Amino acid sequence: MTDAGKSDAALGSVLVVDDDEDSRRLLSHLLERRGYSVVLADGGPAALDAVGTNDVDVVLLDVMMPVMDGFSVCRELKKTPATAKLPIILLTARDDMETRATGMNLGVSDFLAKPVNKEELFTRVKTQVEARRRGRELDQAQQRADQIS
Repeated sequence: MTDAGKSDAALGSVLVVDDDEDSRRLLSHLLERRGYSVVLADGGPAALDAVGTNDVDVVLLDVMMPVMDGFSVCRELKKTPATAKLPIILLTARDDMETRATGMNLGVSDFLAKPVNKEELFTRVKTQVEARRRGRELDQAQQRADQIS
């Protein structure tokens, strides 16, 4: 639910993926209060289902989850043409170079350390939503140019 007077479409849609219910609730609450539409997933398989059925602008993805970790989710999203350009912000309590390097090699757009600083959250999500929109506009312009050629 968003604040009155704000449009979900105006700010964008965020998929929050975390196996911890409290973390999902907190992130959802913060983002919805800021005017974003939020889709929740409690793990990797649910995240992959969610991107297949929802038009999201960015994925906030926890790294350490059972069954399917965040890195595995990234691999799946990046190898599928429909989701390959989807910005992913990895949420991690681990702030080591190995985690960051693995994420960067998988095509992650950004990182956010846990516990989350809300202003940093808003800034990083806003940046990635705007990048996603610019990318879509460029793709549409290229399609129009290809039709003219």
